[in-house]
Formats: sequence, structure tokens, C-alpha cells
Amino acid sequence: MNLTVRQLRYVSEVARLGSVQAASSALHISQSSILAAITLAEGEMGARIFERRPARGVQITPAGERFVQAARIMLSAANEFDRAIGDLSERVPKILRIGCFEPFGALFMPAVLRRYVDSVGNVEIVLIEGDQVEVQRWLAEGLIDLGVIYDIGHIEVGSMTKICKVPAHAVLHVDDPLAQHQAVSLSDIATRPLVLLDMPQTSTYLLTLFDILAERPQVRFHTRSYETVRSAVASGFGMSVLNMRPVGGANGDSALIVRRPIRDELPPPSISIIDLYGHSKPLFLRLFIDVCRRFFREVGPDGFSVARKETHASLLWS
Repeated sequence: MNLTVRQLRYVSEVARLGSVQAASSALHISQSSILAAITLAEGEMGARIFERRPARGVQITPAGERFVQAARIMLSAANEFDRAIGDLSERVPKILRIGCFEPFGALFMPAVLRRYVDSVGNVEIVLIEGDQVEVQRWLAEGLIDLGVIYDIGHIEVGSMTKICKVPAHAVLHVDDPLAQHQAVSLSDIATRPLVLLDMPQTSTYLLTLFDILAERPQVRFHTRSYETVRSAVASGFGMSVLNMRPVGGANGDSALIVRRPIRDELPPPSISIIDLYGHSKPLFLRLFIDVCRRFFREVGPDGFSVARKETHASLLWS
């Protein structure tokens, strides 16, 4: 068939999501490119792969089911081929597709990617943001070249390179009496209502911190958005516990919230890079890992995390 691996991926993603529009959003490409791939595939097959349903997406046909099953085998083989020759390739791809834990997209990924592009030249960046589970799935399906996540929960896909550990800290309203303290304990903040960053694996990790040394606080506000967590704390819904803070002034905190280190000794998660290359990492991936490590070393404790030296190091190197 005169179809590229990329076009096979387009058709498979439409089958998975049941919509050309959804596939276009997930892949960050135009709907016309996806429709062209479907038209070419159906022309090669001589049969319909999808039945179009106006305003209701698409319905895969029996012939389409067989096509997509075969396409997924081909895509899996393509991924295996890429991994097998990864260490032989010294070229940097013109398009770098990265999946990241959603809050990272605004907090530090643009700064890291700016350094990467400056070091390798003209590269188009496609950044897809989602939860921990979604990033792993995108990697397994070949939709991204690498993922940037926390090492929390069950990491099922690929190999993992740890960059640095980031201890948790408390986010408090400026008028909360605890905001006057240099550091707080879990038992202190557990008396306040919790604004929870409620994403798969993330919420479990955050709530488990309280199970270690204190009772769980009452969860008053659930959200998947890091920005909404900050806004809810500033609006008086309670405190929150986070690991990351913005880098630079573009995404600075409101004057209504403060961040304080947690004095309890807690297991810190690591910012980590996942990929499918194992020990045979290609040049572009080795360069990206190096850029990440240098970036976090340079921003260091004062520029990145709220943890104090007398409590524990804010960024712990792996």
C-alpha cells in the first residue's frame, strides 16, 4: 500500500477516538491531513474504513476493523525498528513530539525547549499535555517521541531517566496564620480544607502524603488544572500541596498566595523522561536529557523550589 507510517497512525487514531476532530486535536495536525490519509487508505483497500455520521463522529466498518488491526501491527513494528536503530542515528528530527504531565507545559517546558532548540537548530516542537496515564499511552502508541512526567504511580511503558527530585510544598492563602511560618508540617495543614490537583495518579500521591504522618484533610475543591488550584487557594477555598512552581516571571503567583516548605521528611517524586529506546538512545534524546539536567541544575533551589536549605534540598539530583 502507498501509505506512510504517519498516515497509518492518523487512521488508527481516528478509529481509537471515533472522531476526525478528536484525532486532529490529539495529534496536533489539520483535519484535512487526516481526511486525506483516510481517503488514500480507502482507495487502496477498495472499501470504506469509516461510515461518516454528521455531528456524531465516525463509525468503523468491519473492513475498517481489519485494516486498523493490521495497521497497529505495522505501527508496532515501526516503533521496534526505531528503537533498534536508535543509537545508530546521529540526526536530529525536524519535528520533535513531546508528551508531558499537563502542569509542566506552562511551568517549565517552554524554557527547557527554548534551550533545546537553541542547541540543535531549527526544530518544530509539538507539545501534547495530559495526565500521567495519557502520556504513557501516547508513547506506547507512537504518538510522541518522549514523555516528561513524574515517577509516581505505575510506569508501564518504556525506559525512564530521572532528572531531579522535587519535594512537596504547601500553598496557602496569604491571610492564613500558617503563612507567617517559615515552614509547616503536614499535621498543621491537614486542619485546613484541601484544594486537590485531581488527576490520575497525582491525586493518589498527594493524598497518600497525609496518610504517612497525619490525617487526611477535607477535600473542598477538585480540579485538573494547576492554574485553577492557585486561583482556588487565592479565593479562600483552602490550602493545597504541590511539587512544582513556575520558572520565571511569566506565570508568577498571585500576591494572595504564599508557598511554604513542608518540614516533614516525605518521599519526593522525580521529574523523569520516558522513552522507548532503552539503552540505545538516539542523539536527539541524549541531547534533550542533557538540556533538562543542565536547566534544573542552573535554576536550582533559589530559582525553582520553595524548600529551604535547613529543611532539605529543594532539587535532589538523580
